[in-house]
Amino acid sequence: FALGLLEAQTLEAKLSPPPAGLTDDEPGSPLFVKGPIRPPELRHDPVQKVKVPPLSGMPDPGQRVRILHSLANHELQAAELFAWALLAFPAMPRAFRRGCLGILADEQLHCSLYIERLEALGSRFGDFGVTAHFWRKAARIRTPLAFLCEMGLTLENANLDFAQEHAAAARAAGDDATADVLGRVHADETRHVAFAWTWFQKLKPAGEDDWDVYLAHVHRPGGPERARGATFDALARHAAG
Repeated sequence: FALGLLEAQTLEAKLSPPPAGLTDDEPGSPLFVKGPIRPPELRHDPVQKVKVPPLSGMPDPGQRVRILHSLANHELQAAELFAWALLAFPAMPRAFRRGCLGILADEQLHCSLYIERLEALGSRFGDFGVTAHFWRKAARIRTPLAFLCEMGLTLENANLDFAQEHAAAARAAGDDATADVLGRVHADETRHVAFAWTWFQKLKPAGEDDWDVYLAHVHRPGGPERARGATFDALARHAAG
C-alpha cells in the first residue's frame, strides 16, 4: 500500500485510504525512496520558487485559493512521507507502523478537505506550482528517531500554531467552512504530535536530555525555530504531552 501510494500517478490513487484488512506480516527490507511519482500538474518544480500569499491575503478569494493550494500540498507531502517511513523502517514495532498508517490516512483526509474548499472557491488542486519542502527533509532522515523529530516534533508541531492562525484568518474573512476544516486539522495534529512525542520517549537513548536529543536529530535550516508559528498554542502542546 505504501509503495503504491508513492508510485501513484493520479490524485485519486494518492488519496485512496488504506483498505481494511491490511497486514504487516512481511514488511520487507528497508527502502529509502528518493521521491514520489505524481501527476504532471502536481510535480515539484525544482527551479521555480512557489510564492504563497501571507495570512493577510485570506480575505481576497484569489489569494485564499493560493493559501489553500499550499495547505493541500503540505498534507499530500505528509501522507507521502508517512508512506515513505513505512518503507524505510520495516523493523519498527507493529504499534509504531500502525500509528504511521493511521496518521497517513488522516493526512489524506486533510488534503481532500482542502481540495473541497479549493473547488468551492472555483479552483482545483494543480492550478498552481507546488514545493517539495517536506520531501527535502526526507533526504537527510535515516532513523525513526530523526523522522519523529523532523516530521512530528517540528513540522506537525508547527501546525498546531499555523492551523489556528489560518482558521482565525479564514473566520475573520467570513469563510467559516475553511475555518472548520482547519479546526479539524488542528485537532488531528494534536494527536499526531502526541504520537511523535510518545515514540520519541521510547526511542531516545536512556538518560539523555530530551532537548539535546531533539537538537541532535534535526538539521538546519529547521529545528525549534521551525516548530512553531507566530503564535504559540501551549494548550495543544500540553494536550500532546
